[in-house]
Amino acid sequence: MTATDEAKNLAIQAALAAADKLATDIIAIDVSEHVVITDVFVMCSAANEPQVKAVVDAVQERLLKHGAKPLRREGEQQARWVLLDYGDIVVHVQLVEERIHYAIERLWSDCPLIALPAEVTLPRLVPGLAE
Repeated sequence: MTATDEAKNLAIQAALAAADKLATDIIAIDVSEHVVITDVFVMCSAANEPQVKAVVDAVQERLLKHGAKPLRREGEQQARWVLLDYGDIVVHVQLVEERIHYAIERLWSDCPLIALPAEVTLPRLVPGLAE
């Protein structure tokens, strides 16, 4: 069994919201065949705590517009690794160093990735920097 279309759509919306706040290394992993409690993990990295908070806020705001409210949130105080549990999807927003250290996506390396839109996966130019 693969992730539901609803879970995939929510994951894409979460990824788009993260990309809007310049999160990096955004991936969505279909873990439905290995995990009973969720279908998709969305993972992304942020450069610092304020960016983690901005990404989390953007994801929550965008998913709320799609009728989804988090069932559980963890890590918001420290803003180093925030987990947003929506039931069908779980969003992990991590500082770059936390993501490198824990490397949780290695645990799911045998699971398929969900295709994300180009605006999520293509590198972005930072405004004000020379092209």
